[in-house]
Formats: sequence, C-alpha cells, structure tokens
Amino acid sequence: MARWPPPRYHITVEFDVPLSFAYKWCTDFQPDDNTLSGEQYERRILRRSRNEVLYEDLWWEKDGWFWRRNRVALYPPDGWHADSIGNYRTSTLDYHLTELPGGRTRFDLRLRRRPAPGRGKQLARASLEAELRWRWRRYAREMSRDYRRSTKARQSHPRARSNR
Repeated sequence: MARWPPPRYHITVEFDVPLSFAYKWCTDFQPDDNTLSGEQYERRILRRSRNEVLYEDLWWEKDGWFWRRNRVALYPPDGWHADSIGNYRTSTLDYHLTELPGGRTRFDLRLRRRPAPGRGKQLARASLEAELRWRWRRYAREMSRDYRRSTKARQSHPRARSNR
C-alpha cells in the first residue's frame, strides 16, 4: 500500500513572456499538446468551460496501456489546479504564476503523487523534479517563440492601419 500523504514536489521556472500570455498559453489545453513535450500520448478534451477543463490522455508502454483523467480548475489570471487520476498514478498539482520585472513570469508547480495500487515505486524526488524542470524549460522556450511570433504579427499588422 502506498503512503499517504505522498511526498511533495516543487519546481520553479522563469518564462520570458508577460504573465497574461503565460497564463493563456499554459491553460490552452489542446489534443496535440504531446508535440510540445515529445511524448506519445493521445489527448481527448472531454469538456471545456470558462472555469474548468476535463481531458484524458492515453498512451502505450511496454507493459500495457496507460490512462489518466485530468480535471483542471482555472483561477485566472495567475493559477490553476489539477487533479489527475489514472492507472499509473494519482496526482494533485497546483500551478501559480508571478509577474516579474521586464515582462517575465515565474512559474511554480507544486505537486503530490502516489502510484496506483500494484505500480510500485516511482521516480525519486530529485529525478522527478529534474524531469519536470527540464520539461517546463522546454515549454518556456516554445512559449517564448510563440510570444515573439505573436508580437511580430501585431507589429506588422497594427489594427490602427486596417482598411475597414
């Protein structure tokens, strides 16, 4: 039987984008999000509202299918909470954004997780935090690219110059 409460994990990453852009980017859950992380899961968005997103991920590994359902409560403009259940682990995740000088944003992720019955040990704390930090730094680079593209598009097509 897994211990409860499970251990706590925490990572912090800085984004080179304003807080409002970071929040929209991070909470815009899409079926093709796996392309950002390089993972091989299939995502289905089950329900989306102004305050909540419900989605499932499904993927294959050498010992069978893995599934998780995520209920994400949105707390604009700077946070969201996810409860994730699946046949591999159960997790509770809290995400928070903090505005920094120079149009930057600090991202904090705090989570607890425990393996599903029969799944045994999970990654050690240091290993999991290193993996999460690596993944969110990868997201940060893609987010910065998206932000630069969006600001270039606005600069080259300002609304004040539209031909209406």
